[in-house]
Amino acid sequence: MGTTHRRTVEVMGTVVSLALRGRHADGPEVDALWAEVVGVLRHADEVFSTYLPDSPINRWGRGELSLAEAPPEIAEVLALAEEARLLSGGAFDIRATRSQYGGGPDPSGVVKGWAVQRASALLERLADTDFCLSAGGDMVCRTRRVDAEPWWIGIEDPVDPTRLIARVPVHNGAIATSGTVHRGEHIMDPRTGSPARTLRQVTVIGPDLTEVDPEATSAFVLGDEARGWLQARRRTGVLVHTDGRVEVVAPAAGRRVTPVRPGAPRSSGSR
Repeated sequence: MGTTHRRTVEVMGTVVSLALRGRHADGPEVDALWAEVVGVLRHADEVFSTYLPDSPINRWGRGELSLAEAPPEIAEVLALAEEARLLSGGAFDIRATRSQYGGGPDPSGVVKGWAVQRASALLERLADTDFCLSAGGDMVCRTRRVDAEPWWIGIEDPVDPTRLIARVPVHNGAIATSGTVHRGEHIMDPRTGSPARTLRQVTVIGPDLTEVDPEATSAFVLGDEARGWLQARRRTGVLVHTDGRVEVVAPAAGRRVTPVRPGAPRSSGSR
């Protein structure tokens, strides 16, 4: 399988990492491309940070910028958020959370997946090179060599993040996880204004991180309805219930999810 080369940076309030295998996994070309990837993510942070009082998203929220005057990325992300709201029946709704500095809807639940997916497109330039770009564990993975092994992604145990509950092989796809363990806060159901309490963690696997990032949050909020909703979307998912039960959701011809024996430690290549 060859050596895996890794790079990391802190941006968008999280750790972003890149794993590369293949012909251009290291060297000046990938150094320059990594700088471009980081630049895309920093730009997204500058535009969408709700913690910067004068960020464009906050200025738009205060009415100081119209959508026509704001960076075009804002209209794009707002459209994605509205699509996610409609698809989830309101289980995902950025209007339920307001920016403390802007007063407008907080699109953070869309921005990370959208930005990582966008940045990952730059890595397609690396011929015969597999890559996995991850931001806080939400990731886009590609295998671009004919004989490439998949990326094996470990799904954390939400009670003990040093352990795994499952492993998923990904050749070309994206993974997003929604839960409260790392966040240290509740995920609210926008439809009721109350915390979603049925599930402890949801992981969704699909073709595009722009889609599966809000889908993971939607499924978490949907709780008992999550399985049917994910099946209708033909998504693979791993649901962890509050009683510790792990439930795998997969289409009939879906990707393989390998449960891990209880107490198994995570490996160095896992998420």
